[in-house]
Amino acid sequence: MSADSNTFESVKAAVLSAHKSTTSEEKISFYNRWAENYEQDVAVLDYRAPSLAAECISSHFSSAREAALVLDVACGTGLVAKHMKKLGFEHFVGVDGSEVMLGKARQSGLYQDLKQCMLGKEPLPVQGGRFDVVVIVGALSVGNAPISTTRDLCNATKPGGFICMTTRSNQENSEYKAALDSELRKMEEEELWTCLEVTKVKDWERAVSEKEDGYISGVVYLYKKL
Repeated sequence: MSADSNTFESVKAAVLSAHKSTTSEEKISFYNRWAENYEQDVAVLDYRAPSLAAECISSHFSSAREAALVLDVACGTGLVAKHMKKLGFEHFVGVDGSEVMLGKARQSGLYQDLKQCMLGKEPLPVQGGRFDVVVIVGALSVGNAPISTTRDLCNATKPGGFICMTTRSNQENSEYKAALDSELRKMEEEELWTCLEVTKVKDWERAVSEKEDGYISGVVYLYKKL
C-alpha cells in the first residue's frame, strides 16, 4: 500500500486481509509488509489505544519517570513509547515479532534495546523482575498473542511495578476477552498482582469488520505486581 492510498477503505481492506492469516509466519509476513505505512494507517482508523495506555500508566506512576525502565511488548513501530516519552518516561526496551516493525522502532531513537520474539512460542527475551512498567497494546486479541502471555508480562515486572494491557471488546473479540478477563482474575486470586484500574472505552477505533459500523469499544487494564 502506498502512503498516498491510505484511505479508510484501503486501510480496512489491509486489516481484514490480516484476519485471513492463520499461521504465525503469515502474521509476521503481514506486519513486515504493513510496517512502512502502519502509523499513517492506524491514524486513519483513529486508533486510540497507545495514547490511552500511556495516560493510564501516567495517572498511577508516582516514582521518578526519567529513571523508570519500561518494557514495551509487541512494540510495533514505537507508538506507545512515543506517547510515554511525552509523559516523561525515557528508558524503553521493545519486543516484537516483526523485524521490519523493529527496524522502524529502531529509527525512532526511543529504545535502548530491541528484541525479536514470537509471543506464545518463545519466552520473553528479557530478565525477569527487571521492569518498572510492562505494557502491551494491541496484541492481546483473537489470532494474536495467547492469553498465557499475561504471565510472561507479570514475570518481567518488578514487585510493585505496573502492567498495562489493552484488548478490544467488540463482537469479534468477545470470546478472547472473556477468557482474558478470567485469566486476569485468576492471577489476582493467586496474589500475583492486584487490579488498579479497568477503563472501558466506547470509541476505541473505527470498525473494520463487515458486521460492525462506526467505532468499536475496547478496554485498558492496569495491574500492580505484588
